[in-house]
Amino acid sequence: MTPEGIWKWAQLKGIKVMGTGDFTHPAWFAELRNKLEPAGNGLFQLKRRHRQEGDVPQSCRGEVFFLLSSEISCIYSKNGRTRKVHCLVFMPDLGQAALFNLSLGKIGNITSDGRPILGLDAKQLLRITMDVAPEALFVPAHVWTPHFSVFGAASGFDSIEECFEELTPAIRAVETGLSSDPPMNWRVSALDSLTLISNSDAHSPAKIGREANVFDTDLSYRPIVEAIKTRNGFLGTIEFFPEEGKYHYDGHRACGVSYSPQETIARGYSCPACGKRLTIGVAHRVEALSDRPEGFKQPLSPPYRSLIPLAEILGETRNAGVASRGVQEDYATLLAGLGNEFSILLDAPIADIERASSPLAAGAVKRVRQRQVHIRPGYDGEYGRVTIFDERERAEIAGQGRLL
Repeated sequence: MTPEGIWKWAQLKGIKVMGTGDFTHPAWFAELRNKLEPAGNGLFQLKRRHRQEGDVPQSCRGEVFFLLSSEISCIYSKNGRTRKVHCLVFMPDLGQAALFNLSLGKIGNITSDGRPILGLDAKQLLRITMDVAPEALFVPAHVWTPHFSVFGAASGFDSIEECFEELTPAIRAVETGLSSDPPMNWRVSALDSLTLISNSDAHSPAKIGREANVFDTDLSYRPIVEAIKTRNGFLGTIEFFPEEGKYHYDGHRACGVSYSPQETIARGYSCPACGKRLTIGVAHRVEALSDRPEGFKQPLSPPYRSLIPLAEILGETRNAGVASRGVQEDYATLLAGLGNEFSILLDAPIADIERASSPLAAGAVKRVRQRQVHIRPGYDGEYGRVTIFDERERAEIAGQGRLL
């Protein structure tokens, strides 16, 4: 996750604008200043001398812009409870980002982790952001995650207003996180006025783009931020299947216990193995705060698409891990022949995928587009498992390919 690595993988994935992440950390901020240069539009580009053009196949090459972003963890006491809230901050230029870092450095240690942990009320963090950089964008992060979010079951609030009080009008968007998707958020009418954004929360280059936002704006900081605030030019999101997120269901990972919200309620919230209270997941928390039934459709919200990363799809076709040599070779072949990952997953004709790879890979992409997948939900920090074929289906499609 260096600037060079992010630049490379953004092109492989098909992404034009990447958040830098962690601009609050002094060493990373210095590296960003050294390796990026202003693009003249509030965004940044990797300096030419740091680009390894040969690392990217010709079919995937394109401009990549960086937008200054960071995530901050606020841990504090409010209304008699310990609160743990993660927040995203997006900045328009290096100067204002430097002033913001200076302000945070006076409050706590911003050098120990890429995502600084501050004993600071999230509302006060929002106030500092507004004071230092009026054009900055402040977004509550992965808002349903149990332990570190504004709605988290373990340490969050029951409303945006309870957290941010008189500053609530400054909150114009929320990040939904990997364990929820737009239909889950549509059930909460209090979110109707907010834009639902989805970020990949990537901790390694290959995870870039597992969630993303789609825009029809100029490639410039202000139009992008304005689109998030107003939805004008915001075309929707690309999503994980939320069940694949590691906090979708309730449960205890150490005990191997996973329950739906209904099962948790029926069992009195207790783990049958150890007797302790179960970790309450995103689906349960949405159910608790929702005022609309499951399946409610929000007509004014932008559309979304649910995808499985291409390497995971290819891994399933080979019954192999995503890091295996065969899967990596298949991935490289498809990108070289058909273009970046998003273009393959979203737009490439199925017949072209079959010619470039195999009937099984083509059938897998088709099924993902049609949401024909098998899902075992994640829980208590354990990622869910989304599969495309059972053994009978795999054999049938492979046999059809051999026949053809």
